[in-house]
Amino acid sequence: MATSRVAFRSLSRASQFLGARRPWTCSTCRNGVTGRFQRGVATTPEAPKKPYYVTTPIFYVNAAPHVGHFYTMVIADIIKRWQVLLGNDARLLTGTDEHGMKIQQAALAAGMDTQAFCDMNCRTFETLAKAANLNNDHFIRTTDSSHRDAVQYFWEMLNHRGHIYTSKHEGWYSVSDETFYPQTQVQNSLDPTTGRKRMVSIETGKEVEWSSETNYHFRLSAFQDQLLELYNRPDSFITPSKYATAVIQSVSSGLTDLSISRPAERLTWGIPVPGDDTQTIYVWLDALVNYLTYAGYPFPPGQEKSSIWPANVHVVGKDIVRFHCVYWPAFLMALDLPLPRNVLVHGHWTMNREKMSKSTGNVVNPFFAIDRFGVDGMRFFLAYQGGLSDDADYDNAFIIRDYKKWLQGGIGNLAYRTIGCAKGKLHSYIQDATSDKLPAASTADEEHQAMLIATPLKVAELMTGLNPRAALQEIMSIIEKTNKYFHAAEPWKSANPQWVLYNVAESLRISAILLQPFMPDKSRELLDLLRVDTSNSAKRAFSATVYGSDPDYGEDIRKGMLFPPLLTEE
Repeated sequence: MATSRVAFRSLSRASQFLGARRPWTCSTCRNGVTGRFQRGVATTPEAPKKPYYVTTPIFYVNAAPHVGHFYTMVIADIIKRWQVLLGNDARLLTGTDEHGMKIQQAALAAGMDTQAFCDMNCRTFETLAKAANLNNDHFIRTTDSSHRDAVQYFWEMLNHRGHIYTSKHEGWYSVSDETFYPQTQVQNSLDPTTGRKRMVSIETGKEVEWSSETNYHFRLSAFQDQLLELYNRPDSFITPSKYATAVIQSVSSGLTDLSISRPAERLTWGIPVPGDDTQTIYVWLDALVNYLTYAGYPFPPGQEKSSIWPANVHVVGKDIVRFHCVYWPAFLMALDLPLPRNVLVHGHWTMNREKMSKSTGNVVNPFFAIDRFGVDGMRFFLAYQGGLSDDADYDNAFIIRDYKKWLQGGIGNLAYRTIGCAKGKLHSYIQDATSDKLPAASTADEEHQAMLIATPLKVAELMTGLNPRAALQEIMSIIEKTNKYFHAAEPWKSANPQWVLYNVAESLRISAILLQPFMPDKSRELLDLLRVDTSNSAKRAFSATVYGSDPDYGEDIRKGMLFPPLLTEE
């Protein structure tokens, strides 16, 4: 009865997470009024009132995309696809940031028209999104006319409400970061290449220069208390908490008003301030509004609540936390617009524990990586090893190691051996197990079943908590435990291998369903290999991860190679 108790504990957790429609019991529950095998029915959460809205940052087109852009795309895509797996309507926005001093200077250096330069580099990011198998619903560009209109309306509303004023601004300005830094956030540094003394941002290490100019300011300081209330609400605004702590400390120490325009004589490539062509709107105010632009801003009167806004999750790198967690909510507060529900922050990718940099030649080309290791091989590695609270180290040897251990030697080998060991009888074993025709299960069988009952709910809780890395590691624990179970049981030596092979088949089926947001193509191939019904989408939804819920797969199953050897392992 131990398995029965685990099943009912899992049901309680499922009820909390999913709102279960009817009770179910474990497959091997014995000597009870329900009999030995009752198939379960999991239910998905009620559909949200609006689509679940996920965004990546819009990527700067001054240079080619790198593996960090790829990683951000993958994390956001996993979150969107997870919601779809639950049966929810979900939207994913990505795109490019095409205004600002860096773009203006890069186009000049390339000897190109600025718009043509943006068009060229924008296509590279669109190509990466496709190569990464991103299921995005829209690709936005800040040079779109609809976005220009949204930004200028946003500015006019801020101005109308008295949140903008004109003042002389002096401070340390970083062209690379497109922002001013106070004296407390800069320091002296030596250029490692030339040995030249320079001032740099403490936060980003980018060079700054002293600037004095008259421009428009946003009354950021007026929102200090409201921002602190936001950060201290019970449901975290910033995830992981490590970044929230740093933001709270910074905001608590005081906020200064924010310069939100640049003189047009310095910056021509951007959106003009409404009514003042001598000033160009600050690139970060411009860029952040993109999330609203796609949601239909400016909202027609009376239709504010019919929009997909607010965003459920903004996925961002740790270098742009201040813009998304301080400036952005303050702008929205100023206009009484709903705030995004969460900002998910991730760390950076390093190489040999050093920051990737074009000057040192250690930048990873994501297109080469995808060509070499496959899109799902790369999606798996980035999601499994990528850091949220901390940085992660990138090395081709690590990708090869994980591919061979978890994908080729884990999932692929387990599927190949299980199908071979069943000798064409797997479908009959599945039918017998789900119709209560198998002999008594062993203690090891029941323990494995209990693990399969509990794990999907753990994965769901981790995804609800916006921790896709831990969720993927939990899914792969099924594969690891199942391989150990398979080897210990030695079904190839047994006269009655039915329970073991059925449990292993269930492990593969459940894992494949859960892996769909992470490895869309390979998980589909595994489900196809197991002959899981393609005509009924419910058979591949999260609700189908209940142990014993599908009696129909496994017919005419044949061995196949899911993860072939890599072309090169050097």
